[in-house]
Amino acid sequence: MTTTAVPPSRAVPLRDTDLMDQWIDVAPHRGNGPLRKADAHRVRVLRRIAAAQVRYYGLEDLIDEVMLLVSELVTNAVLHSGTDRVGLVMAVRDGFLHIDVIDGVPGHATPRQVSANAESGRGLALVEAVVTECGGTWGTSDAGAKTWCRLALPEESQ
Repeated sequence: MTTTAVPPSRAVPLRDTDLMDQWIDVAPHRGNGPLRKADAHRVRVLRRIAAAQVRYYGLEDLIDEVMLLVSELVTNAVLHSGTDRVGLVMAVRDGFLHIDVIDGVPGHATPRQVSANAESGRGLALVEAVVTECGGTWGTSDAGAKTWCRLALPEESQ
């Protein structure tokens, strides 16, 4: 037996809607090594939940961007904050999809200049490029304890 999620009626434009507020527990990360296997799995699950919510609310045009942004921002929070809990909050407000990743640890996320041979360090530059392409912005707030981005909603979604 197969089940399919039925999207809500799109007769009314999507406005001021909370899409998700999900938290994961992670092992505090120290150093520059890769994510622990269990934490990488949690990031993947969070990315899939975000994609399902975006699809459910009729924002299919943003699924690829949301999956990439969630993956990069949550992974960045796990790798660099040293926290044991990371949250993902998504909402639609004022014609934008808001994505907030909260680690609760002060410190500002900034893109790095990396060499052509570097195997990592391009995540925030990628975030910046995707957000700009989608007519949005990104940054940090709460003394850096939250990294956020805003993506303009496709016209047909407003």
